[in-house]
Amino acid sequence: MGITATDISQRIIDAVLAQKLAPGTRLGEQQLALLFDCSRTIVREALTRLAARGIVTVSARRGWYLIAPSRDEAREAFEARRVIELGLLRGRRPLDKPALTRLKKHLAQEKAALRGDDVGARSFLLGDFHVCLAECLGNSLLADTLRDYTARTTLIAMLYQSSHDAAQSCQEHVAIVAALEQGDAVRAEALMAEHLASVQAGLQLETQTDDPLHHLRQALSPLASSASASSSVSSTSASPARRSRARTAAADVSDSAPAPYLGALL
Repeated sequence: MGITATDISQRIIDAVLAQKLAPGTRLGEQQLALLFDCSRTIVREALTRLAARGIVTVSARRGWYLIAPSRDEAREAFEARRVIELGLLRGRRPLDKPALTRLKKHLAQEKAALRGDDVGARSFLLGDFHVCLAECLGNSLLADTLRDYTARTTLIAMLYQSSHDAAQSCQEHVAIVAALEQGDAVRAEALMAEHLASVQAGLQLETQTDDPLHHLRQALSPLASSASASSSVSSTSASPARRSRARTAAADVSDSAPAPYLGALL
């Protein structure tokens, strides 16, 4: 049996969760058809499904692309996750033994991934924990919805340079499962709320965007050595106006900071 549209859409979601596809990545129908050895019709069906789920977008001229959420859309995505995940935990009875066993196995896989070098596997497992938890809580429908929101927030974490630490995420997952094992749903809900807030706080969502050339201006600022040389030359031979511009450029460089490590989404 050949590959199906469901297979392709799942592969794309998995690649997003593993941070192997960046926000705004173009998904060409012909390239995907060659890659999966199938017709463009099947590829188009898969991409159409992902568009309906809010993971890709399409342009008549440019084709299919992974979404690149705005800051407002990022906040909305986290708010949606809070509603779903806290609602699932609210008033829960203690989990049965098979569910706890599955969650503990997942935590063991997370810890193993943290010790390894496969960043993709680590990212996937940390994000998939939330889907696994929803399934263990007995709601497969919300688990499917949560998978899409988790993929969306993974793209958000890449786009807005998440600094949230993967080890911290794993520790928070362990604490949530421990609370559920003890039958303390109230504590589990509170821990989940803190966890999601911590992940969101690690995003650079508050950057000023009034200047449309902000990112280009930062990227094209002179290097520190060049700025120092320019400042030195300007102090002896340039006009007062040019000396002022050189000082401004040097200040811009000193204010800029290297982009933090993307870290893990969840």
